Amino acid sequence: MPLIIPSNSITGGFEVTNSLRFDDGSSDYLNKTASAGNRRTFTFSTWLKLSQLTTSRYLFTSWSANNDAGFTYLAITDGDKIKFAGFGTTYLETNQVLRDPSAFYHLVLAVDTPNDTANNRCRIYLNGSEITSFGTRNNPSEDADLAYNQNSVDLVLGSNNYGGSKGNYFDGYLAETVFIDGTQLDATSFGEFDEDSPTIWKPKDVSGLTFGTNGFYLQFKQAGTSQNSSGLGADTSGNDNHFAVNNLTAVDQSIDTCTNNFNTMNPLNLFQYNFAFSEGNLKLTNSANNWTGASGTIAINKGKWYFEAKYTGGSNLQHFYVGFTGIEAQSASDATRNSVAFYNNDGGEIHVSDVSNNATTTADYGTFAQNDIIGVALDYDNELISFYKNGSAIVTNFDFGATTYPSGLTDGKFISPFIGHYASSDITLNFGSPPYAISSGNADAKGFGNFEYSVPSNYFSLCSKNLAEFG
Repeated sequence: MPLIIPSNSITGGFEVTNSLRFDDGSSDYLNKTASAGNRRTFTFSTWLKLSQLTTSRYLFTSWSANNDAGFTYLAITDGDKIKFAGFGTTYLETNQVLRDPSAFYHLVLAVDTPNDTANNRCRIYLNGSEITSFGTRNNPSEDADLAYNQNSVDLVLGSNNYGGSKGNYFDGYLAETVFIDGTQLDATSFGEFDEDSPTIWKPKDVSGLTFGTNGFYLQFKQAGTSQNSSGLGADTSGNDNHFAVNNLTAVDQSIDTCTNNFNTMNPLNLFQYNFAFSEGNLKLTNSANNWTGASGTIAINKGKWYFEAKYTGGSNLQHFYVGFTGIEAQSASDATRNSVAFYNNDGGEIHVSDVSNNATTTADYGTFAQNDIIGVALDYDNELISFYKNGSAIVTNFDFGATTYPSGLTDGKFISPFIGHYASSDITLNFGSPPYAISSGNADAKGFGNFEYSVPSNYFSLCSKNLAEFG
């Protein structure tokens, strides 16, 4: 399957500046009442980055009655498959699964029930290629009406709407979300292969498409939440089919997109016990009295990198680690092994370990309290790490390569951002697209990222454009 702007790519062309971050725990969704449109022929396209896996997540839904003409939905199943269905009929369910929380996918559903060829009535494209392997296929009957585009019936983005009740909320990021009323289009109307890297599928400008009566183009550029042209649900197709915003706020507007993909924390790479993930995998919660750790979705083996972390609640603040961990070897029995991290204990320590051993410095660097923001600046090339408390340095250029146990963190081995903690906690991470409101706003030297405090000179946010140049 073609890639979507991987973490070491700097491909040019059309730029997507915003996505919208949906959190199922907040019951986030958008809705718009449709006019009478084409119920037989339409196309839906979106770029999505998944946060939660192995749960049923609805992308695009319409309901008016308990029959196939009255209920239509596109979803990711609890088995991480793509499913397009009605009330009692699954039209398509893929064998292919979506289980990568580190990158954006491009998904296109193209429907034309009047098509004489039954297998062409419903088509699904992923990253520019048509999916042809399905565990379930039941083609709609020729000229069948489906539920989308019914007059005075809601179109719902990010939630189920069966019986008018919401649920099975989408959890992740959506960008460049388009609906075409009246035309069946393939993926090439929304994306293209990069001319210099032909295995990379990337978005292109869709503003020239014919959107049709209920057609819309959601770029998530606006900051408000009202159902008008200034809201997060603003339709920029020219149709003014603006969506109402439910439970999403300005904080959920993200710069993590399919053309500049930012690091998040990785739910597939947990050590010892499990954090619960939310807010686009940027908030981690531990509810048990045990050690747990997690690493990021982007790993580096050179360069200078910066991120921020904030402990927002819980207990045992002294047992909090933040830094980097080696991902080529880890200890399943000790969440803090093979890492270099600030340890908020005994006056503030630096913890350095390999897979089998732990060591900490004895210096009192100063500890931090709830809602303090800890900046982490890693100079991998020189094996140095610095830590900041609310913008002021507390540890500068600590030489972790010279300590007793650096073997898993040096010599070009891949390492990733790391969080470790014991007992109940709420921890939020900012790799450049914060999940919480900040009072200032600071980008790195390339203009990427949005941080509370100034990024140290010549350090960069962990995103695909920076990795292509510096990683």
